[in-house]
Amino acid sequence: MKESIAILCGGGPAPGINSVISSVSLVFLKSGYRVIGIHEGYKGLFAQNPTTIDIDFNFADDIHKQGGSALQMSRHKPKDSEFSTKFFTDNNVQLLVTIGGDDTASTANRISKYLRKNDVSIQNIHVPKTIDNDLPLPPGIPTFGYHSAKQEGVRISQTIYEDARTSGNWFVLSAMGREAGHLAFGIGAACHFPMIIIPEMFDKVEVTFDRIVNLVISAIVKRKIEGIDYGVAIISEGVFHFMSDEEIENSGIDFTYDDHGHPELGNVSKAHIFNVLLQNRLKDLGISVKSRPVELGYELRCVQPTAYDLMYCGMLGFGVKKLYDEGRTGCMVTADTVGKIRPLYLDDVADEQGKVQPRLVDMQGDKSQMVFNDGLQFVEPGDFSKAKNFIEDPAELDFRAILGW
Repeated sequence: MKESIAILCGGGPAPGINSVISSVSLVFLKSGYRVIGIHEGYKGLFAQNPTTIDIDFNFADDIHKQGGSALQMSRHKPKDSEFSTKFFTDNNVQLLVTIGGDDTASTANRISKYLRKNDVSIQNIHVPKTIDNDLPLPPGIPTFGYHSAKQEGVRISQTIYEDARTSGNWFVLSAMGREAGHLAFGIGAACHFPMIIIPEMFDKVEVTFDRIVNLVISAIVKRKIEGIDYGVAIISEGVFHFMSDEEIENSGIDFTYDDHGHPELGNVSKAHIFNVLLQNRLKDLGISVKSRPVELGYELRCVQPTAYDLMYCGMLGFGVKKLYDEGRTGCMVTADTVGKIRPLYLDDVADEQGKVQPRLVDMQGDKSQMVFNDGLQFVEPGDFSKAKNFIEDPAELDFRAILGW
């Protein structure tokens, strides 16, 4: 039977997935391998009758520049009891290529260990994908999809900023990010937003709605001092990951709840929550400001990849073949700024349970320090006297005091 490789995609979409599938397929087809695309991620891999596609040159060549994923994706995270060697042995699979984020990488690590224990000799190489940029790659190396999603986020956000100026309103934007604030930080810094709020900021204090709202109002009052009645604040959805269920429930927002009694955050607009709480607080303070919510998430995930990600994804795809030829397995493929391909072994970046640890925004890094200290607009002690024209106790809005910095 002809030797084959199998490719699957897990998690949510990110610009560049098709570029990776294309480049991996083309380089292995050139070497005489059969290339099997698996639909529905791990769910498809371990299904009784998996839905697959034999990828040929024309298919691979055609999808390279497209957004979305030619292979249907799934967030299914299989239990160890679901694992099987059947697909691999039935199709003479020599390599499993997984494209995804930290959950997909963690599962790939588990599968790799399972196959070794069951004397199935295949290699496994993971391609790190997420618009959240939160996989623990070497410093300065992004996850693919991040730059394309950020570019689209900036395009949308710039029109929102112009709408704010034109209409004299404030907008509250919420950006995807799970535990990390890379996307919100990148978009906000590129657009020169007066306020950026990410979970990593709360390294000295607990994350609460009161603190988040006060940070936004700090920017609003600072702009008022400067005679500007409009603006935009961007908040990473990752702040929710560091809040207690009690804090979320006490917000006054109506939630649905999952089978474990936890609020189902995926069913609500985070921007709406922040905006409602902001409006209530502004009303209590007697500050007249109109604000509107905007969600940045699904609009960013399936855009066509930018030139950066097209090139980067090509290098990652070809890099898979390079690592395969070197006999590497149980690793992520990385490509640095000059195209140097290196393996990053999953065991080296996973905890004792095998879960890959997320990369957070480095709050002590030069970029973060400059943006937060010099790029944002907020109330400081030197503003207190002027701020009293708008709020009785300006100390409540002291940016650094709110964060315990």
